[in-house]
Amino acid sequence: MAAFTSEEIKRKISQIPRRSFILLPTPLHKLQALSAELGGPEIFIKRDDLTGIGFGGNKSRKLEFIIADALAQGADSLITWGSLQSNWCLQAAAAARRFGLKPVLILFKTNDSSEEFDGNLLLDRILGADILIREGRKGKVVRLEDAFEIIEEAASGLRAGGHRPYLVAVGGSLPGGSMTKPLGAVGYLEAFVEMLEQGREQGIGITHVLHATGSGATQAGLTLGAAALAEDVKVLGISVSDEREIIGRDCLAIGRALDELLDLGLHPTRSPFHIFDEYLKEGYGIVNREVAEALRLVFRLEGVILDPVYTGKAMSALIDLAGKGYFQRNDRVVFFHTGGTPALFPNRKALVELLGPKA
Repeated sequence: MAAFTSEEIKRKISQIPRRSFILLPTPLHKLQALSAELGGPEIFIKRDDLTGIGFGGNKSRKLEFIIADALAQGADSLITWGSLQSNWCLQAAAAARRFGLKPVLILFKTNDSSEEFDGNLLLDRILGADILIREGRKGKVVRLEDAFEIIEEAASGLRAGGHRPYLVAVGGSLPGGSMTKPLGAVGYLEAFVEMLEQGREQGIGITHVLHATGSGATQAGLTLGAAALAEDVKVLGISVSDEREIIGRDCLAIGRALDELLDLGLHPTRSPFHIFDEYLKEGYGIVNREVAEALRLVFRLEGVILDPVYTGKAMSALIDLAGKGYFQRNDRVVFFHTGGTPALFPNRKALVELLGPKA
């Protein structure tokens, strides 16, 4: 028996201040051709790339709560960080501009991508964000310890100029800086409720949810959603950035903070967080053949465009797991499309080389 009803969870979430600016609910539909191509399981897609701000994506759900918090604190600017082609930074900058906040982005080069204005970096420039570019660890997501000094320097500069900056961690995930609550995870607890209600309306008995996992808030929110509402649904996170141990630690910290914030009484432990790190391969943001082929297969069969850093890696994992018999033929798997399609274009050379000029 479920610990809560959907309405009870929605009432708890409604107590958290938010600024509504995205398109909800996002569509949930079956990938009929892909399911047939793989011979099972039945695969459905949750189109969180269609949230409606910028190029969409999972970060927008988080930002409805984060922007409300920034405005409540009287901020006039928002500072965050990520990789050079960060989806989070683009969506944060777009949301900040939407509500009159000046975006300041600290972008780290984590692979050999060019600093040419392309993809998300071009969009950051069009938004008029202040952009600082620094070197980062190759093939690794940028963590707080990598960015702390430069963030403090940027914040001090803004304060000296009479501004009131709001500091938020990469991905809007771990509490810290100006964000003292797990607001990003709140958005994905709500996303689980939304998906579950859509599934019930469509007569889909969902057995698994699969998504790309990096900074941890998406997985924490979805996993606590399953614990609260549907314990038989297994949430699978495909790591795009770090080893299982590191992401599991972050998911647990965020999950516990979310549990406390909403008084859920679920007391999460490490065991509910199912994380696959074997698909990291060459590292964060580095495109490989499996990812390129997954992008091509889904685009050709379904007309759905994935990205090469997050959703492409997660889809390559789903295809591999299906081929290895991880799922039963009649399982029903929801794939969360978490956005990121602008990253296709800075990676065009790698994609063409991997797929061939006549792909």
